[in-house]
Amino acid sequence: MGKDLRNWTPDDETFWSSTGKSVANRNLWISIPSLLCGFAVWLYWGIITVQMINLGFAFENSQLFTLAAIAGLTGATLRIPSTFFIRIAGGRNTIFFTTALLIIPASLAGFALQDPNTPLWWFQVLAFLSGIGGGNFSSSMSNISFFYPKKIQGYALGMNAGLGNFGVTTMQIVIPLVMTFGIFGGEPMILENTSGTFFSRIPAGSETYIQNAGYIWLVLLIPLAFAGWFGLNNIRDEHVSPDIPNPIGAFSIITFMLIIGFITSIFGAWLMLPTVEGGLTTSGFGVSKWIVLPIVIAMTVLGLKLIPGAVGQNLTRQYRIFGNKHTWAMTVIYTMTFGSFIGYSAALALTIKVVFGFQHLMVDGVMTHGTANADGPSALMFAWMGPFIGALIRPLGGMMADKLGGARVTHWISLVMVASALGLAYFIRLAYGSATPQDYFVPFLGLFLILFAATGIGNGSTFRTIAFAFDKEQAGPVLGWTAAVAAYGAFIIPKVFGEQMSAGTPEYALYGFAIFYAVCIVINWWFYLRPNAYIKNP
Repeated sequence: MGKDLRNWTPDDETFWSSTGKSVANRNLWISIPSLLCGFAVWLYWGIITVQMINLGFAFENSQLFTLAAIAGLTGATLRIPSTFFIRIAGGRNTIFFTTALLIIPASLAGFALQDPNTPLWWFQVLAFLSGIGGGNFSSSMSNISFFYPKKIQGYALGMNAGLGNFGVTTMQIVIPLVMTFGIFGGEPMILENTSGTFFSRIPAGSETYIQNAGYIWLVLLIPLAFAGWFGLNNIRDEHVSPDIPNPIGAFSIITFMLIIGFITSIFGAWLMLPTVEGGLTTSGFGVSKWIVLPIVIAMTVLGLKLIPGAVGQNLTRQYRIFGNKHTWAMTVIYTMTFGSFIGYSAALALTIKVVFGFQHLMVDGVMTHGTANADGPSALMFAWMGPFIGALIRPLGGMMADKLGGARVTHWISLVMVASALGLAYFIRLAYGSATPQDYFVPFLGLFLILFAATGIGNGSTFRTIAFAFDKEQAGPVLGWTAAVAAYGAFIIPKVFGEQMSAGTPEYALYGFAIFYAVCIVINWWFYLRPNAYIKNP
């Protein structure tokens, strides 16, 4: 345990049954809860901001939307350097160190949330730091891909990603629950609006310990750091991590590469987000996200490439994936599946609160959205359901793809995603223009659950396609890269929903997503399903 591995040949049946399977499974089962905590810390702003509204924190809804957007932007950008950590720093070193780093944003969030007078810029800094958890997905998936034989890549990667994604659901269930009692001490705050947990409503006037939303993750992160150090392995073979430095050197390289991602993320937020009083984003440029995101991605890739010495040379070798047309096809397709999953996960709680928690009334010819809806559903009671289904079904998607072929499964779930998005557009339009929006909540939630299930199955099927479309050396970096680009869904989807709600047309967001899904159907068919496809149904 904890030792470096050499001559790792999981596709050799004899080696796999005698040695490989047990070692691979141990690495997988330490990786999964570590990744789960990464997702939880990355996306907990979607739940925390709802409770900040309920507690009367002195911020506008638009200001609170910036927290989820900043975390989404940073987490996605940090996946770009994380894509290349395994070859440079080793799996054990990477997973241990990046898991331990999550202790910083989790503990500081708990501290900051104890004081309702904490300024917005402080929460924005914490949102930037929580992006570390989002970046961890790329390194985790790349690492696990090297441990398992190709024949069960769909299962192994589906388990790691699917159960790791349970961090979203776990967070959405655990945080509202632990806020109801003083497990970590400190003074409680009093609810101004009705809140809830996943099984009950909590009336206004009740005591809430919102600081537990940060502190609770230390209970898992500290033992997981020890488990990672003593239980994980580096693979030192030529196609994985041949030239790993000592642990201190590995941690230094990871830190430096993460700093590059932080710098480009801050620059992107500065360009993109509007001026917010009391916040960090003071440029007021409001540059289009569709312009800024490619700039951020390009700057991050170039910044990493300019690192001198062995690290830069190593990255040059890994950057060969950009010359493969399948890298770009799978980037788009994976953005459809995982980008939708993570984006809707980040946006659903606040969407339920804004659409169904208020009455939408016509006053003097102007539609208003500021009257509380006493009959509205609790966002904290229902928001966990979609991510739960999407994560739970993801391993099934991998197993289906192992039997039926990844591209075929992706094709069918894409059709379901188009239909679900169009149906959601219809019901959200009705709800956002109604004095009784709760009348449309059941079909809204039902279609969202179907959409989440489709994204989960599609996540598993795309893993299978990547495993078969790329050789062993490129498959890991491609998994990381596609996950990095797809993770911008955690920024794009909440931001688009926020923009369209402000404009009074939230259905337009879903029309746009449906069009994108249709484009992905065409790309998947052209590359992998048509007669004479480049690779037939990988």
